[in-house]
Amino acid sequence: MPKRLTLAVSQSHTLPTTSATLTALASTANEAARQGVDLLLFPEAYLGGYPRTCNFGAAVGSRSSEGREQFLQYFHSAVDLGDTPRGAGHDWVERKLDLAKGQDRRGDGTREVLEKAATETGVFLVVGLVERAGGSLYCAVVYVCPNEGCIGKRRKVMPTGSERLVWAQGSPSTLKAVTTTIKAVKLTLAAAICWENYMPLLRYSLYSQNVNLYLAPTADARDTWLPLMRTIACESRAYVLSANQCVRRKHLPPWIQSPASEKAESSTASKDTAKREHNSSGVKAEETQQYKICALDQGNMPKTPEPTPVDKAHGVISPSPLHIGGTPSDLDSRTDSPVKQRKGRRRSSNLMPMPDNHFLALPGDSAVDESAEKHDTKPENPANDSEEELVCRGGSCIIGPTGEVLEGPLWDVEDGGLLIARDIDFEDCERGRLDLDVAGSYSRNDAFELRVAGLDLNPPP
Repeated sequence: MPKRLTLAVSQSHTLPTTSATLTALASTANEAARQGVDLLLFPEAYLGGYPRTCNFGAAVGSRSSEGREQFLQYFHSAVDLGDTPRGAGHDWVERKLDLAKGQDRRGDGTREVLEKAATETGVFLVVGLVERAGGSLYCAVVYVCPNEGCIGKRRKVMPTGSERLVWAQGSPSTLKAVTTTIKAVKLTLAAAICWENYMPLLRYSLYSQNVNLYLAPTADARDTWLPLMRTIACESRAYVLSANQCVRRKHLPPWIQSPASEKAESSTASKDTAKREHNSSGVKAEETQQYKICALDQGNMPKTPEPTPVDKAHGVISPSPLHIGGTPSDLDSRTDSPVKQRKGRRRSSNLMPMPDNHFLALPGDSAVDESAEKHDTKPENPANDSEEELVCRGGSCIIGPTGEVLEGPLWDVEDGGLLIARDIDFEDCERGRLDLDVAGSYSRNDAFELRVAGLDLNPPP
């Protein structure tokens, strides 16, 4: 019997209030149900919000009163699922924790709203959120079954960079995979949140549990994210879903807004970072005034793919050829190829062809016009430093079990864009194990062993 399902990710951004975000989540789930979706993933910190650009007034050795006020606002925006600071695990799932006198539930009711949305739509929901427990915040993911309600929850064990200031570390025991059956298809699913996916041993702890659906909610919109997702799919022989938010500056909560001076410093730092990334190919920093990588067209630049078109008639995102790759010859043959539209640009013998339709302008070359020099590794944004500026471009994607890109990456779609992969055959995961099972036949478990505190690495029953 074919084991086929329809999977989707939602590129939704957090709204000003938890109530509004939950309403939007329910609306997106309803649309997914109309599209026949069986399982839907939301981005990291969708509920509670990802505090992008906020430094919470912190520097090494000092914290400001303004930063403490920002943290207070962020703390209040997080959701309360009624769990304990250590994480009650199975007791939380089974609602075995004590209730306060006169109360019929724990938490602020968010859990119940999520369970209602899943039940009413029949869609299995996986939601990234920021959870408050005791006096700390945790970045978490909750698994919500239409029939059983919340069947699991895990907390991010390693927040990244400045996240560590505001998010506590979750317990590795929450890395336990969960199982469910949808349309007679048995799923073993688990989530790794954002840069947890750069932790090889954490990934292996999920592979060891024989997951066939690997979930990666994220806040990373770098062009290095898609290759990582493809690698994970190839390693795990599982389907990989990754959801990110697409956010404009105007979407950030008012308490995040930075002083003008901090914005200027942030802009300078971003440009310096872009230069460093731009020079990672081996060009020395002191040579950047002489050597310039000139893109022929912004739409073909690796970091600046054109916005993904939306099929409004069906409410389904359709990937364009540029989003799923293509050889240089493919691009040259396109009628809108920049190679065929170089009006007004002189081709110089000092321009050395480079991969991805770029050229290397050698020192002393004067043939590259000013418009070419304006191209950078970041998207051209006429509304830069305004409320319309994109502070995160998305990049959600769906990957097959041998690393093939099925859908996405989805760029610049900010209003709940759904990326849908239909007719997903989960027997492909088993077919892929013919030549690679990194936690079994390809593991050499007689020589190598992984142990995780509080976590059984055996596949769940």
